[in-house]
Amino acid sequence: MPSFEITPIGTVRNNRTDVQHTDNWGAVRSTITIDERFGEACLQGLEGFSHVEVLFVFDRFPELDDHREPRPYRGRSDLPPVGVFAGRGPRRPNRIGSTCCAVESVRGRELTVVGLDAVSGTPVIDLKPAMAEFRPVDIEQPEWVSRLMSEYFQP
Repeated sequence: MPSFEITPIGTVRNNRTDVQHTDNWGAVRSTITIDERFGEACLQGLEGFSHVEVLFVFDRFPELDDHREPRPYRGRSDLPPVGVFAGRGPRRPNRIGSTCCAVESVRGRELTVVGLDAVSGTPVIDLKPAMAEFRPVDIEQPEWVSRLMSEYFQP
């Protein structure tokens, strides 16, 4: 398959630096500073949205060489093994993360969000405003996911 290159648009800054600390993201306040090449008005209009989808790179995790074998989610033996595309973790092809966060403020090239599960210094590759028309309805998931995620976005 052809490959492609993605250049980050900005960087995350917050008080989280430990990539192994994977829970309690709900109250994490992050400021995403957009690269100056986009100009001071690049976020104009985003302040009218309550949420934004942040696409970022799990840059501190090496990509696995082989994704063919299902693995227990988060390495937990009490959870069923799942294929690489049935999880949202960092050890995945292309290491792209995506989280929908609450918009707290927009000022020039700085976007402050709450609930972004990315450590300080993480490269951001895109932002998309959350729109109701893109939100799925009637989401279904296995029971174990709610158990696993019960503390993920807790403050």
